[in-house]
Amino acid sequence: MKATTMTSAVHLTVPQLCEELGISRSTFYDWRAAHRAPRCIKLPNGAIRVRRTDLDEWLALQED
Repeated sequence: MKATTMTSAVHLTVPQLCEELGISRSTFYDWRAAHRAPRCIKLPNGAIRVRRTDLDEWLALQED
């Protein structure tokens, strides 16, 4: 059970990412298609996850 909690904190789902960034799901997929989204992991079942570290690095690169 503890591993599940730790994994969910390290890997964000698309809805979690969108909520955190305050964007719609379609905006995320638009960014992804344009190669402007944070680095993603595509799971064997087709689900997408974003590592917390990749999101943090991506956000740092977006700063002015």
